[in-house]
Formats: sequence, C-alpha cells, structure tokens
Amino acid sequence: MIVLSRNVTISDSELEITAIRAQGAGGQHVNKSSTAIHLRFDIRASSLPDFYKERLLNANHHLITSDGMVIIKAQEYRSQEMNREAALKRLENLIRELTVVEKARRPTRPTLASKRRRLEGKAQRSNTKALRGKVL
Repeated sequence: MIVLSRNVTISDSELEITAIRAQGAGGQHVNKSSTAIHLRFDIRASSLPDFYKERLLNANHHLITSDGMVIIKAQEYRSQEMNREAALKRLENLIRELTVVEKARRPTRPTLASKRRRLEGKAQRSNTKALRGKVL
C-alpha cells in the first residue's frame, strides 16, 4: 500500500506487479532469475481523487502513456524485493511530484532606492565611456 497523504492511499490490488528478467550483464545469475520488476498502474481505474487523476492525466511525462497507464521498470538491484520497493517508491515520487500545487506568483515592482541605484550606475558608466574619447 502506498500512502500519499492522510486521505489518499493506493492499495496493492490497484497495482499490477510482474517479475521479469533484467537486461544487461550479470553472468550466470541473470539467465535463470527474474529480478527486474515491471509495475503497471491504471490512473483512470484507480481510487485516486479526481484532482490527482486530472493532474496525472494532463501531465506530459515519459512514464505515463497516452491511455493513462503508468509503466515503471525497476532493475537496478539484484534482489527482486529491492526492485519492487524501488518501483513503488518511484511511483509514489511521480504522483507527489505531479500533484504538487505551486504558489501563485505575486508580481512586484522595483523599489525607489533600486531605481535610483540603477540610474546612478548608468550615469557612472556613461561618464566613464565619455572619458574614453579622443583628446583634442
């Protein structure tokens, strides 16, 4: 079970976890053991609140397919259990990352002192450049 907040959880029955053979080098061990984990999570069929579903479905993320499936392949560890935990953690981080509500930006104006400092700096640069002219 993945706990996202006090009210929002994802039960294990909503996740489709299968063990597959990992890619890459690994010697004799890799040919006979299925240590990689393939996790599939259907956003539309999940028990997530509508706000979460909407944010996830509208996100343009490489782990989310166009039909609303999250597909995660974890194969960084040699242990199937550690890969399972890694896949669940990646799903949790993905959902948290995409459902964070950003604070609205309040536009600000430059202060009077900063305007004055900017103009003084411009005048000083102008004076320096004016002194670079030819001497008559």
